[in-house]
Formats: sequence, C-alpha cells, structure tokens
Amino acid sequence: MNHEARIRILFAGTPDFAVPALQRLIDEGIPPVAVLTQPDRPSGRGRQLLAGPVKQAAVASGIPVHQPLTLRNPAAADLISGLQPDLMIVVAYGLILPTEILQLPRHGCWNIHASLLPRWRGAAPIQRAIEAGDRESGVCIMQMDQGLDTGPVIYRTGIGLDPSETGGTLHDRLADLGATALLECVRRLSRGEALVAQPQPGAGITYARKLDKTEAQIDWTESAEALERRIRAFNPWPVAWCMVGAERIRIWSAQLICTDHQEPPGTVLGAGAQGIDIATGKQVLRLLELQKAGKRRMRAADFLNSNSLPDRLDKP
Repeated sequence: MNHEARIRILFAGTPDFAVPALQRLIDEGIPPVAVLTQPDRPSGRGRQLLAGPVKQAAVASGIPVHQPLTLRNPAAADLISGLQPDLMIVVAYGLILPTEILQLPRHGCWNIHASLLPRWRGAAPIQRAIEAGDRESGVCIMQMDQGLDTGPVIYRTGIGLDPSETGGTLHDRLADLGATALLECVRRLSRGEALVAQPQPGAGITYARKLDKTEAQIDWTESAEALERRIRAFNPWPVAWCMVGAERIRIWSAQLICTDHQEPPGTVLGAGAQGIDIATGKQVLRLLELQKAGKRRMRAADFLNSNSLPDRLDKP
C-alpha cells in the first residue's frame, strides 16, 4: 500500500458472514498475520469434523490458523500476545473476548456488527430487523469493549431493506457491506488518519435475541403481516413451519393478502395456482413455497398436485 504503514492484523471469525471481510483484506494485499476461528465441528451423517468457512478461506490463502477452545486462559493471551497484533478484527467469531485480550492490540479490537447500533445489539440482528419490519439496516465498525455490542462506533453505513428481503439475502448484502466498510477503516488507519469512535446514543437500544427453532412454528392467531415477515426472516434458517394434517411442512415464502375474513385462524380459505390462502388473526396469508420432510422445495401449485389439505391448519 503506497504511503501506508503495514498494520499487523489478527482476524477472528468463524461462519460465512466473516469470509468477505477476510477475503477483502487478502485481495487488497493486507492479509492477517493469523486467523482465530472456532474448533472444527462434527457435521453430516458421518459426524466427521468439518472446518468452518473462515478456516477454509484462511488455509486456501496460506494464513496460519489457531483454534483455541476459549480465550479465557493464560495460553490464549500468550498466543495472541506472541502474534504482536496492532489490530484485532472480530467478525462473528463466537467466543467472548476477556478484557486482557481486548487490551493487547495497540489499536484495540474492532467488530463488524450487522445493524445500525444501538438498534439490534446481540446475536441475530439480521433476522430481527426483518421480523420487526425495519425499513433500514446496515453495518457498524465498533471498537469493542466488555459490554454486549456497547462499544463506540468508528464507522457506520446503512442500506434500505427490500419488501421481499430474506434473512439470507440481507446476510449476504451486509457481509459485503461490512467488508467494504472494514477495508475503508483499515486504509485510514494505515495512512495515519484519526478514526474517532463515537459513543452509542442511549436512546433506541434494542436487543436481537438468538434465534430459537421453537420460534419457527407458525401460530395462525398472529397477524398475516407478522407471519409474512417472520417467514422471510427465518429463510434460510430455522425456516418457518406448520402442521398440515399429521405432517410438518416448511414454509419458505408467503404473501400478505390484505383481505378481512370471519373464519377461525388456520382455516384454509382457498387453494390454487396462485397459492394457498390461510386465515390468520388478522387478514390472510398466502403460502407460496412449501417443503415436505425429505423432499425438495416446491411452489404451492405443485404441492397441491400431490397433496390434499385439511379444512384447517390448527394453531400450535
């Protein structure tokens, strides 16, 4: 980098969301001196150990990888201290950084957080934003402290949310946005520019609690609007579902129909080429894409060709 000081970066991350940020650093000629990632996990029917996406990307680029079980011991502190990082970048790492670790790098620890803080601190900001009907989201580069996403913000950038936004599409958009924001901040730091971290405002704080599979079961007494948002938020995980007769059926996409009705929630109001219309606590939800256990996803019309529907899909 011309006229830029070389910064020793330690990168900590595990899942897909962190890969664009790591890859952008590599592609721009600023590879981390090492990567921290969570230990390999058993996966698949054979329960063989599988490396996470960040580890795979690091190994492919020849970057040393370390996988401590915890950072809450002297060995972890010694490891990080020995790497002599100027800056530690944390992206969906999954392990808590104790105070001793936060203080080791000369420039501290930065986190890419997938919301416009202080809105949606916590584990699932992407899905909770969609579920809540937010019209805007974004990313923040945050100087980490001991709180839960409470640190001052170095850089923020927002995007509008599309009415058809899913958890998957927003995940990918914010991962790319976060990578771009991170690179901008690293370049500024390398040029010796002052990066002023602004404390988060005390107003507007919300918490994005971790996703739970039990939330994915459809309760037809809720409004069609709320259910449609949750279906989008939970695509591709944990995926909303309901019971159709004795079978659990996943619902991948649905449409709000602004029509009033007098039927009990869960009543099948109509079924045809356009979809399956279900009465909810308020207005109608049209199911567009469904999936039976062990089968592929299919349009509602195809589902109806080989499956019959009861008169009512009971609430949980």
